[in-house]
Amino acid sequence: MKTEKKILGEKRRELILKWLKESGLPLTGAELAAKANVSRQVIVQDISLLKARNEPIIATSQGYLYLKTPAPNQIYTRTIACYHTPEQTKEELYLIVDHGVTMKDVKIEHPVYGDLTASVMVSSRQEVDQFIQKIKQTNSSYLLQLTDGTHLHTLEADSLAKLDAACQALQKAGFLIES
Repeated sequence: MKTEKKILGEKRRELILKWLKESGLPLTGAELAAKANVSRQVIVQDISLLKARNEPIIATSQGYLYLKTPAPNQIYTRTIACYHTPEQTKEELYLIVDHGVTMKDVKIEHPVYGDLTASVMVSSRQEVDQFIQKIKQTNSSYLLQLTDGTHLHTLEADSLAKLDAACQALQKAGFLIES
């Protein structure tokens, strides 16, 4: 039985960057660890080192993602304020992704820690379902539970019309907090 050799140090980090850049989908720490023949913890440390070098890598609920820089004026973003119960999270996220919009993150204002932001990066019902399943499997809480339901989202789409349509659907469902 042939034992695969570990990929060491800088060469491994270069490969991690290459794999993330080439993949259009998030890659988990376990997937990267298997490719490099190292532990997942080594990958976590490598990702931290790459982030310290200002590589645009984010950790999402589906794995690590390299943020490609979009061409100018192709991506529109909007921050919205929402309010709902934890049980309504799936409905809220479906309303967003069903309009061709990506929900990038969730933000809350915590009384002790200040602004807290978590990357979510869901763009489809399948990704929403995976996110909700991971919350349940890990017995985690939604950030909105720390603020009795009030939270912000950064939305992203390739047109203002999609953002407007998603916001109208959220408003109709009673999730959007009007300014």
